[in-house]
Amino acid sequence: MIVVTGGAGFIGSNLVRGLNLRGFTDILVVDDLTEGDKFVNLVHGRIADYMHKDDFRQAIARGGLDGVEAVFHQGACSDTTERNGHYMMDNNYRVTLELFQHCQSRKIPFIYASSAAVYGAGPVYAEHPRNEAPLNVYGYSKFLFDQVLRRHMPNLTAPAVGLRYFNVYGPQEQHKGRMASVAFHNMNQFKELGHVRLFGGWDGYEDGGQMRDFIHVDDVVDVNLHFLDHSMKSGVFNCGTGRAQPFNDVAMAVVNTLRQHHGHDALPLEELVEQQLIRYIDFPEDLKGRYQSHTQADLSQLRAAGYEKPFRDVQTGVSQYVKAQLHRGKL
Repeated sequence: MIVVTGGAGFIGSNLVRGLNLRGFTDILVVDDLTEGDKFVNLVHGRIADYMHKDDFRQAIARGGLDGVEAVFHQGACSDTTERNGHYMMDNNYRVTLELFQHCQSRKIPFIYASSAAVYGAGPVYAEHPRNEAPLNVYGYSKFLFDQVLRRHMPNLTAPAVGLRYFNVYGPQEQHKGRMASVAFHNMNQFKELGHVRLFGGWDGYEDGGQMRDFIHVDDVVDVNLHFLDHSMKSGVFNCGTGRAQPFNDVAMAVVNTLRQHHGHDALPLEELVEQQLIRYIDFPEDLKGRYQSHTQADLSQLRAAGYEKPFRDVQTGVSQYVKAQLHRGKL
C-alpha cells in the first residue's frame, strides 16, 4: 500500500493519478473532507481507502499501519498568509515530524512536500542554509523540518526526500481559493470579466514583471515518482523548472490560448495591455515585505540525483492547462 496524505488536494490528487497511470491502485488517501468539495479531485482516481487526517495521526501514534510501502506526505496548510503560528507549526511541522519518525522506525520511504518559501526573498535558490530565510510562518514550518532531515541524514534507516515546490499550477487546484495559482485566477477572471488582472510594479519590477519559477503539476508528479523509483536517494531538493518568468507571461499564455480557442489571433503583450485584456492593480500593502518578487530554482542537486527530464516552460504548460480546463467544461 502507498499512502498519499493530502491526497484529495491539488498535488496529492494529481499524484494519485500519476500512481494510477503506473498501475498502482492500492492507495490510502489521507485528507480532511470536512469541507467536502475537494472530493471531486478523487472521483476519477482509483484508491483502496480514505482516512481522515486526525484518525491517521492517531493511528500513527498507536504504532501505524501494516503493509505500507511508501508515504507521499503532501498534506499541509499551504496558505502563506496564515499567521496562526500554533496551528501552522502543529499541522505542518509536528505532523511531518511524527510521520517521518514512524517511517524511519518501520523503514518506509518518505517523500514530503517542502516549499520554496524557505528561501524568503532569495536571491539564491540553492539548497543550503545560508540561502534560507523564510518571510512567513508557513515558510518557517517547512524550513524547520528540512533542518530535522538534514540532521538525520547520516543515520537514516530508510530514504527520506523533501521537495521544495516552487509555483505549481495545473488541474485540480480549484478548491485553493486565494492560494490557487495565478494561471487559475487569470483564467477565471477572463471568463467572468473579459480581462485578467496582475499586480502593478513594486520592489523594482515593472507592472506584471515580478518573476517566479512556475512549474506544471505534471512535472511535480514526475519528480515525486522519480524518487519512488530511485529509493536510495535522500535529501532536500528543489522542485522547479530552473527558469524564472514574469507574471505577464502567464497572463499572455492564458489570454492568447483562450483567444485562439475562440478563433482570434494571439497578440503581443503591448496590444493585450492596450486593449485592456491585461490590467494592473496596485500592489497590496499587506504583501509588501512578505512577498517573493523573484524565484528561480537551482536544479544542480536534482539533476545530480538523476532527474533528467525537461520541464515545461510557461507558454507550454499554461496553454496545456487552459486547454485541459476547456476540455473539462470549466471555462
